[in-house]
Amino acid sequence: MEEFISSFPYTYYRIGIRYVLAAGIAFLIFYILFKNKLPFKKIQERFPKNAEYRRDLLYSLLTVAIFTVIAHLSFKTFRNYNVLFYDWDAKPNWYWVLTVVPIFIIHDFYFYWAHRLMHHPKLFKAVHKVHHLSTNPSPWTAYAFHPIEAVIETLIIPILVFTVPTHPFIIVLFMIFQIIYNVYGHLGYELFPAGFHKTGLGKYVNTSVAHNQHHKKFHGNYGLYTLVWDRLFGTIRADYDEDYETATTKMKKAAQATS
Repeated sequence: MEEFISSFPYTYYRIGIRYVLAAGIAFLIFYILFKNKLPFKKIQERFPKNAEYRRDLLYSLLTVAIFTVIAHLSFKTFRNYNVLFYDWDAKPNWYWVLTVVPIFIIHDFYFYWAHRLMHHPKLFKAVHKVHHLSTNPSPWTAYAFHPIEAVIETLIIPILVFTVPTHPFIIVLFMIFQIIYNVYGHLGYELFPAGFHKTGLGKYVNTSVAHNQHHKKFHGNYGLYTLVWDRLFGTIRADYDEDYETATTKMKKAAQATS
């Protein structure tokens, strides 16, 4: 307990700074400095109110605290029971790189089903509704969860450390990728080009448009990194292609106007 109390501030800082930097840099670029100058257009034209940004930030800081507790339990308290290698030299470098594959698949699959489950009417009202208060999400929405949802979301950490024999540093790097992609999903702008959603790769990538639709219309597009599970289980929104084309057509016209 003493070790946990003494290490909590530093662990909270490390997890929190990733969120603040990823969301803050995106917010600074797209919502303040170059709000009307970049060749991108908001997916939803209006911008959230300042009160919405503050609400999302406060919920996110609480989420970071919950992430901190579960991360400490997974990496430290139960270190002798997890399957991690704490010695980098225990395996060759190619092995560490390959472990990213199961980490990616497990997280993507887990998130899809956990997210879809939280849309059950009873769970939605009690838990997931907090995240959906942002029907027009911003970068600050990425971690804006009800405490129970924060626990559900961060359970991916113990799942990974008890199933994937990798190095803790690989999981940390992956979680940095996670928050960056999460911020992109809530960015409110589409960064992929027109037509990307119909390419062989693009139709399986979860885009900002896809997740923005989910926030605005509440159902469908439950994926995190990919749309693989949405397409496989029939939860991709029927109007996804249309909305993607509308968003990227605005982006293309804006780019032409500034050239």
